[in-house]
Amino acid sequence: MHRVICRVAAAAARRPWATIGAWVVAAVLLTGLAGAAGGTFADDFVAPGSQSEKAARLLEERFPEAAGGGAKAVFAVPEGQRLDRHRAAIDAAVARIAEVPHVTRAAAPFTAGTVSPDGRIGFAEISFDVPSTALGGAPLAAISDAMEPVRDAGVAAELGGDAAFINAEPVSSGTEAAGVLAALVVLLVAFGTVVAALVPVALALVTVAAGLGGIALLAGAMDVSTAAPTVGAMIGLGVGIDYALFIMARYRENRAAGEDNPTALSNAMGSAGSAVLFAGGIVVVAMAALSLTGLGFLISVGLSTSLVVLLAVAAALTLLPALLALLGDRVDAWRLTGRRRHVKRAEDTAWWRFAHRVSGRPWPYLIVASLALSLLAAPALSMRTGFPDAGDDSASTTHRRAYDLLAEGFGPGINAPLLLVADLRGQGTDAQDIPALSARVAADPGIATVGEPRASAAGDTIVLPAIPTTAATDAATPRTLDRVRELVPANVSVAGLTAMTDDLTEQLADTLPIFIAAILAASFLLLMVVFRSIAVPLKAVVMNLLSIGGAYGVVVAVFQWGWLKDLFGLDETIPIVSPLPTIFFAVLFGLSMDYEVFLLSRVRENYDATGDTAESVARGMAGTGRVITSAALIMTVVFLGFVANPSPLVKMLGLGLSTAIVLDATIVRMVLVPAAMALLGRANWWLPRWLDRRLPHLVTDAGGRQAAT
Repeated sequence: MHRVICRVAAAAARRPWATIGAWVVAAVLLTGLAGAAGGTFADDFVAPGSQSEKAARLLEERFPEAAGGGAKAVFAVPEGQRLDRHRAAIDAAVARIAEVPHVTRAAAPFTAGTVSPDGRIGFAEISFDVPSTALGGAPLAAISDAMEPVRDAGVAAELGGDAAFINAEPVSSGTEAAGVLAALVVLLVAFGTVVAALVPVALALVTVAAGLGGIALLAGAMDVSTAAPTVGAMIGLGVGIDYALFIMARYRENRAAGEDNPTALSNAMGSAGSAVLFAGGIVVVAMAALSLTGLGFLISVGLSTSLVVLLAVAAALTLLPALLALLGDRVDAWRLTGRRRHVKRAEDTAWWRFAHRVSGRPWPYLIVASLALSLLAAPALSMRTGFPDAGDDSASTTHRRAYDLLAEGFGPGINAPLLLVADLRGQGTDAQDIPALSARVAADPGIATVGEPRASAAGDTIVLPAIPTTAATDAATPRTLDRVRELVPANVSVAGLTAMTDDLTEQLADTLPIFIAAILAASFLLLMVVFRSIAVPLKAVVMNLLSIGGAYGVVVAVFQWGWLKDLFGLDETIPIVSPLPTIFFAVLFGLSMDYEVFLLSRVRENYDATGDTAESVARGMAGTGRVITSAALIMTVVFLGFVANPSPLVKMLGLGLSTAIVLDATIVRMVLVPAAMALLGRANWWLPRWLDRRLPHLVTDAGGRQAAT
């Protein structure tokens, strides 16, 4: 495989301007096409085969008026005042709202009776002719504009409800740029020259720009989650910088050892470039495995991130050698004052000494490190998952302010409505039983009110709205939903956003073990093929599970338990966002394997030369320790830049991924790996001969011998 990589890199290096021009054209085309033919982003929260999906399909077929999305225009006046003093202005605003495209109904609060008991807060119920997920932002912007005269009259006017929450424009914190700048500082320290530090950042930015254009085009062909561009950009920045860093570090190491530029580049691409290809392939496999969940929005996140990672690998294998060939010796231009290149022997590095110290007493190091990771992972045992609602968003958004006003005026359950859908063609209940059904549901302690039933034009479908006593993210709400579903007959299903997200949470919990097993199996097989070993991939899988568990625990402690929540900008504790464990596992398992591949490639290279396990591990750590630490630090600062993002999912991903990368690059790579390999000795590289003959040989060096990378 490394021969192919060397040929590709050599071709790019021979024609650097053509390669750079091709990348520029591709990036411009993708960006331009995204603006012309790209789709809009929307979240599909439907769990296939669930009761809520069944109810939603039934409404679409027989009762489209009730299947459309909904929103609430919320009006409020200060304490001591009454809303009816502004009735004329509010009624006029509702009349303007009714004229907005896609609005089928807008019920004024005074005529519909949706005014709070104290007369201070009211809302207009708005219905649309399309589902909330397909509505888009334009109608909501027009509704907000229609309420402007009411605001001018001194009345608070906010737009809330499911449609407003789902279609809210993503808000960026701006700290992502700070993460890139911090990464640049790390690269300056690592390389000591400005030009060498700028190259990986430039590659990552090109990758992300092209990737975001590709994601927008993907949205034109399928439903793509609103989280996909952010997750794709987050991962793209991290791997884009890291992949370029690993290749450049090996290239500069080869140059410092006396190789001329073409030879140094060819050897770097054959070793580090092969590792980049394999490491990126693992990330792509892990993200593509999200398709196993069968959930549309997770599939879109997986495919989008895979696209960005593929572009990062392609840039590292083509654009980077073109830039290095063009720069030549100028890659070391603008050296920082006081920084001079010098080559250290492995024995002179702290990494070599520490590795031998761990190898000398492996059991104590192995036990202490494992206990530390286990303690960090302990909070994950109490993880409670759920979907965020508008109450978890920033108070700067109109849907969050509407959420708070509605909860204040009508109770928290107003923001978590349920919709009972009765199929009168089925066996169970008929039209005459609806009042009794309504009474049974209303008697449940978790239900505040049950609204008036609405029948379809054909009279074969009836919907019955119900308002819980608790908010959507309250732990009691799923229990209320379960009781209601037990109360209703077989031909009655429960729909609504709260029911949909609860079904989605349950399906994610059911599919997570299958998903994890698939990724572990695929990663084990890939590592076994590359390193020709049983113990190495098994050890990698176990250690990655430990670092992932530790990161899970930190996320639970901060977001669910509230530890240091003020530091992370949390007003209150929230459950772990349901898709997080799945997305997090896919992303982190792929990324942590990067460091495993780069370290073990050097270890195997030295083991093949010496046959000494302890020495090969020490030299492998000496050769990669500084680079892996720099790469991990870059990943950490990039991911921490997303912690300030208003989205709970992105915020949790940023903290969890940065925590896991730190654990992986310190406790796992510096302690657990050398300790475990010292204990295993020659067994590290054992592979049955019959299996060795049957496994493909993906990577060979120029002489036909299997290479470490």
